[in-house]
Amino acid sequence: MNDDHDYAKPGPGEPDLRALSALVDNELSAAERAATLERLAVDADAAQRVADYRAQNAALKALFAMPQETARCLVLHRRVPWWQRAGVAAAWLSVGIVLGLTLGLAPNWMAPRLSADQVAFAQRANIAYAVYAPEQRHPVEVAANEKVQLVNWLSRRLDRSLVVPSLQEYGYALVGGRLLPGDAGPAAQFMYQNAVGERLTLYVTRFSPDTTAVHLLSDGGRNTFYWANQGMGYALSGQVPETHLRPIALDVCGALGGHPESWR
Repeated sequence: MNDDHDYAKPGPGEPDLRALSALVDNELSAAERAATLERLAVDADAAQRVADYRAQNAALKALFAMPQETARCLVLHRRVPWWQRAGVAAAWLSVGIVLGLTLGLAPNWMAPRLSADQVAFAQRANIAYAVYAPEQRHPVEVAANEKVQLVNWLSRRLDRSLVVPSLQEYGYALVGGRLLPGDAGPAAQFMYQNAVGERLTLYVTRFSPDTTAVHLLSDGGRNTFYWANQGMGYALSGQVPETHLRPIALDVCGALGGHPESWR
């Protein structure tokens, strides 16, 4: 029997599921990855599917992190004492909690509580985006053609060596940056823009404690993914769909030394 039907090419308007899966598994060439990311920028359904794939990967990692003996008991269905069965049930409950948190299905009472500082940090980043992203004549203080001077200047002001991640693979080029006031001292804002004029901003300032989990602030059509790592807070903002911004935030988090695997 011919199995070609299993590998049929997607029809017009349909996502190439194999390419999306390969993107998540880092199995694409540079050219294929760039083409697929370009597709995600205009295809919200494909972007959502990639986010789902990443969540499933994290869930599977949580599942196979179970103790060996527990997993073997579940597969073989052997007779065990009640106290061992209770242990297996507890293990599955833990896995269910992890799956729920990973997929965003946890009930409200299990959702992580946000501190006032975290909320204030996200709101400052969101307001900074709202103020400067629409600006046409003076969106930044120092332009991207002076990137070295920009990074050195802001690093001195924040007293931390800053890194400006590249978003070229997503179609966004660095416009430049500026110095802003923050709750705990100076803050830096780096601005990016794509070919159709859409802008993203990366807001950076000192922040503690670290928050391994990412949080999302949505306000007036603007979305901000924010997290903290090694004493620094980061927030990526844009007036784009959450499904479009999320994969970019994942890569930015990893590029800045964070742990995106904890919230894939």
